[in-house]
Amino acid sequence: MFTGIVAGRAKVVELVSQPGLVSIRLQLPQGMTEGLEIGASVAVEGVCLTVTELRPEATAFDVMQATLEITTLHKLVVGSEVNVERSAKEGAEIGGHILSGHVDTTAEIVGITLPENNKVITFQLAPQFMRYVFAKGFIAIDGASLTVAAVDKQRNTFDVWLIPETRRVTTLEGKGIGDRVNIEIERATQVTVDTIYRFLEERLGHVLPQLEALLIDDLSGKPALPGKSGQ
Repeated sequence: MFTGIVAGRAKVVELVSQPGLVSIRLQLPQGMTEGLEIGASVAVEGVCLTVTELRPEATAFDVMQATLEITTLHKLVVGSEVNVERSAKEGAEIGGHILSGHVDTTAEIVGITLPENNKVITFQLAPQFMRYVFAKGFIAIDGASLTVAAVDKQRNTFDVWLIPETRRVTTLEGKGIGDRVNIEIERATQVTVDTIYRFLEERLGHVLPQLEALLIDDLSGKPALPGKSGQ
């Protein structure tokens, strides 16, 4: 379990390809290896990975093919920086929100604005995941627990604001338009939404997509489009 409070950035110092997996060796931030053992869990860009080797110069993690396919870890190269967080300890303060480290999907950065002392990033997400994203709700982006500032259901986008500390500590400061990030949906929200959808599908059946489309158009202030389907 993790909290989404990124401890710092680690540097990729070596990548070793093996059948069905890639071994990633990271130079972890100073002090982060204290008490770390083989078999321990570390969140790397929001992905829960297991320590497989400890050396003074680097810590190794094996990443399975299935994980490479669903996350951004397959894009890492030597010199890349990644967000890292040790697993939470019992009784520790949860400054963000509870995360499993099981990434659901990726999102693309489609907009960046720079208000004074802030950075606003707009992400585009696959429609099937947008049903779990709400303004003021939690979402994990590359392992960082963030609050959703705004949502556009028609464009399948959402905004987050980064304060200076988040920009300093995480890799999000270096992201640009077109970059992809790992997304973990907040589990309590997912369970609640899925339960409601199943309930409505049982009772409304084929008319549910039409009601969803009307709701999206109503929230956006735009007229509904004939024949438009929902999420």
